[in-house]
Amino acid sequence: MSEIMMIGIAGGTGSGKTTITNRLVECFGGDVSVVHHDNYYKPHHNLSYEERTLLNYDHPDAFETDRLIADLQALKRGETVQCPVYDYTIHDRVERTIPIQPTRVIIVEGILIYTVPELCEELDVKIFVDTDADVRILRRIQRDVQERGRSLDSVINQYLTTVKPMHEQFVEPSKRRADVIIPEGGQNQVALEMVVQRVRAHLQG
Repeated sequence: MSEIMMIGIAGGTGSGKTTITNRLVECFGGDVSVVHHDNYYKPHHNLSYEERTLLNYDHPDAFETDRLIADLQALKRGETVQCPVYDYTIHDRVERTIPIQPTRVIIVEGILIYTVPELCEELDVKIFVDTDADVRILRRIQRDVQERGRSLDSVINQYLTTVKPMHEQFVEPSKRRADVIIPEGGQNQVALEMVVQRVRAHLQG
């Protein structure tokens, strides 16, 4: 198949990564596949639900990134991969997988994807979505309470104990590895259109 372009989209929680990802999928449809780093959270079947809620999910070690890298390399070879599935409501990986096809454009989305140099090497374009912390926490509260069945107290506690310190330690410094930094995420129509044009040029090349 024609050359595959891999685009990384990183940024803090609630920064607008999904908005940009969805815009590219809307524009280019079947030419785009999306791989979410979150689906590669390590399984913890041996722990109780209460124990799983206490884990730090915002540290690079929480992910099975080696498997993600191997899957991206397989996609580049034109192979279909079986992506794991993570269930946020139970804080664990489930048994089923999702097949991902090797399309012309593959988006790799996640908060911590630029913290691993070996993963960065697989990416042709690295985008970092940079959004103010107060906006990000409000978006995270809304998402986790409405979509993931979390209590307000649990979301705030997780933000203060792991999300915020891990963002400052890992996510914020990782944007130095980005090729493009987009302020205000999906609200930045000029930057979004530039990304769309870059992908369109690849598909037409």
